Amino acid sequence: MSDLIQLLPDAIANQIAAGEVVQRPASALKELLENSIDAGATKIQVVVKEAGKQLIQVIDNGKGMSATDARMSFERHATSKIRNSQDLFSIRTFGFRGEALASIAAVAQVELKTRQAADELGTMIQIDGSEVKTQEPVATTPGTSISMKNLFFNVPARRNFLKSNPVEMRHIVEEFQRVALAYSEIGFSLMQNDMEVYNLLPGKLSQRIVGLFGKNHQSQLVPCEELTPHVNVKGYIGKPESAKKTRGEQFFFVNNRYIKSSYLNHAVSNAYENLLQADQHPFYVLFLEIDPSHIDINVHPTKTEIKFDDERTVYAVIRAAVKQALGAHHVVPALDFSFDVNFTDNWTKDETKKTDVDREYSYKTFNTPEFKKSSSSGWEKLFEGNQTFIQPEKTVSREVDEKEEESEILTFSSKANPEEETRTFPKPSDSESTGTTFQVELNYIVAQMSTGLLIIDQQAAHERILYERYLRQLKLAQGPSQQCLFPPVIQMSPGDYELVMGVMNELQSLGFMLTEFGNNSILVQGVPADIQVKNEKELFEGLIEQFKNFKSELSLDNRENLARSLARKSSLKRGQKLNAQEMETLVGQLFACQNPNFGLGGNKTFVKLDLSSIHSFFGK
Repeated sequence: MSDLIQLLPDAIANQIAAGEVVQRPASALKELLENSIDAGATKIQVVVKEAGKQLIQVIDNGKGMSATDARMSFERHATSKIRNSQDLFSIRTFGFRGEALASIAAVAQVELKTRQAADELGTMIQIDGSEVKTQEPVATTPGTSISMKNLFFNVPARRNFLKSNPVEMRHIVEEFQRVALAYSEIGFSLMQNDMEVYNLLPGKLSQRIVGLFGKNHQSQLVPCEELTPHVNVKGYIGKPESAKKTRGEQFFFVNNRYIKSSYLNHAVSNAYENLLQADQHPFYVLFLEIDPSHIDINVHPTKTEIKFDDERTVYAVIRAAVKQALGAHHVVPALDFSFDVNFTDNWTKDETKKTDVDREYSYKTFNTPEFKKSSSSGWEKLFEGNQTFIQPEKTVSREVDEKEEESEILTFSSKANPEEETRTFPKPSDSESTGTTFQVELNYIVAQMSTGLLIIDQQAAHERILYERYLRQLKLAQGPSQQCLFPPVIQMSPGDYELVMGVMNELQSLGFMLTEFGNNSILVQGVPADIQVKNEKELFEGLIEQFKNFKSELSLDNRENLARSLARKSSLKRGQKLNAQEMETLVGQLFACQNPNFGLGGNKTFVKLDLSSIHSFFGK
């Protein structure tokens, strides 16, 4: 019987390794940028075409390579970073596995030009799918220039799994940001299809953050620093008011290497306790300096996962550092001792006190006057021997209309209350809902039916109504639009700009009128006509933020995601007062939906309380 086991050819072995190292164009860019930094470069240029599918070129002014090193760099497990197993526990460089260039050359067409400063001529190597085509001397500047063309040209199945250009470009921008943040002393530039996306000069970390994420971060940065014998923490955190509902602007670096750690992220979130809502995520860029012997970075080829030998200590130090930064810069909420409910008369009637609810008045389909709290005094008289309701006395601070003083006699017949007995109740005011529909806690709508009561969550119900309406508009591409009187210009990050470009047609179908304004900015000339909005900029930015949030949590196509996002952003919110007509309209629209039972999060929009359940409460 012949032998079955044999060694794989190097080309196939490299393609297998590329499955872990090079998952998409952004993965290849990460490896090339890290090689440039390890080479001691002070200036790095990145050129991208067609979101990296056609070309990714990285040019640096590092120390370059000799002709022999240039050829050896494409061999598997060939590296200049380590010499023995002990070096694995003192790694300070990015690369050390010797797989990156070999993996990239296995699935792309690569051209390398490199020269050391002491040499007169450099070396050029061209490789197609692990096969060396040419190697010859060339005149070039000191440093290294490596071009990766036609990624996955020899693996069509992998290429077909790549996403659209805006999606892939967003991943490239994210990788670029991570490396640029870690080395603010290095100048970086990024070109996409001959257009400049970033041009970052060397400077301080705060300047690099503003250069990458925009000037609005300048006033939101809080310095954070904690020095301990075990680990040092430095960096910046964001003020609570700058927190967003989507992840993405949270960065951890261990010895200048970007890592992902849900455990350490929890330490930061825990430090913001009682300062943020449960679904909000703060901005932070934190650098951890720790002895390499206390960590293991050789967990995954991407090297974004790290194991600590004492993870609890690191957690405690990060949490303490963030808490101290928030307290030292007066970010934590202060107690107001000027108001004492024990010594203030009629404090419940103070109209300046607001209900503790999250109201968003910018995106209301239903607009009603502010809810006024009526006096609650006098209700105890209903339970005394005298069945006549006594109106509260007039006060100087509240004028009572003569019609509100009138009372109406309502007679209810029951076994315990014969028809001849009467009880007097106050007549509801005009501002309150009448009939069979009313609100509870400005959150739920209660509607009477012949078989019992229907209790409706007004926000969940309105989200369902708007969601199905926007889906129809996207399907028909006929969303009505209203022009803005003063069209705002929205400056966006490159990643968000690419995201908007990818869903531009869908946004226009919803009723948005958008125009490219250059330099990653958008001119909003119109918004959907059925949304009464006071701030178009806030509406659009909130929509994109909600869109990214759903995109990270749910696997949805762009149309459904946009419909969900706009419905969530423009729906009624808890704490909004509705009149009777608005409540009846909302109930009618809900049961005209295709799926009225559930909201966008899978929660129920209504529950039914039938008469038998009500009778059982009273033992009937």
